[in-house]
Amino acid sequence: MDEEIYEKYILAGKIASEARNMGSKIIKPGVSLLDVANKVEAEILKSGAGIAFPVNLSINEIAAHYSPNHADKLIFKKGDVVKLDVGAHVDGYIADTAVTVEVETDKHSDLIKASEEGLKVAIDMIKPGVSLSSIGSSVSKKIAEYGFKPVDNLTGHSLEKFVLHSGVSVPSIPDLMNKHKVKEGEVLAIEPFATDGTGHVVSGSGSNIFRCSSSFKSKFVRDRRSKLLHNRLVKSFKTLPFAERWTTSLFENNETILRRLSFLGMLKHYPQLIDVGKGIVTQKEHTVIITKDGCEVTT
Repeated sequence: MDEEIYEKYILAGKIASEARNMGSKIIKPGVSLLDVANKVEAEILKSGAGIAFPVNLSINEIAAHYSPNHADKLIFKKGDVVKLDVGAHVDGYIADTAVTVEVETDKHSDLIKASEEGLKVAIDMIKPGVSLSSIGSSVSKKIAEYGFKPVDNLTGHSLEKFVLHSGVSVPSIPDLMNKHKVKEGEVLAIEPFATDGTGHVVSGSGSNIFRCSSSFKSKFVRDRRSKLLHNRLVKSFKTLPFAERWTTSLFENNETILRRLSFLGMLKHYPQLIDVGKGIVTQKEHTVIITKDGCEVTT
């Protein structure tokens, strides 16, 4: 890896981890999700990085993909199990990291430990030539040792410049269809999810998180205004996900516009991902750079 690119990944990791740590300390009963999201994102920007994706604050059975909208009134409650997922980038080079916070109780401490230990197992064994399926097998066994299930259809992912999910999946279960073997220089986000529920997530309602896209359907859009609005979003956010609340300064009636562009296939609206059995879900995530003999954790 080019030294300049390496340094950008390292700086992005430092900024993301500091923002994650700050955010985890301010999640308290009565505090609004919107306040935490805004403060964490402001911390990233203040540090000189860009925001790689909206801060995710996914509670209890919601495994991933919830970010507050501009008028969100939700607050954290005692006993909530919160997945705080944070992303920063430096010139497009991304760090992606997450932690689980149980709000002023410790009923789910073993479940939180399960995802943390699953991540440790993956980091300890990952190096060039190791198959990702074998890593998933080891993560699955470690989570099972705690009496819980890995989420079988949520995976880690490779990272490339301005691309959050660049094609390689890092499973938390044995995946015989995944033939990929780790290569030196790859950048991977590893993120085991553990649950006391079913271990499989389905799509729920909208997350307030969007990404510009060019679907087959969107190619047939002839409406000039829709194209102009879409181009404004592309200019602002490029290929990275963005939050509904970030668009209030771009458009009047922003929610209506986002719904229309999503319907036309010009935006992807990420769904909330919810455990089928409504079980509590925990997550722990680090970004790593694969080295000659192992990996370097950036976050």
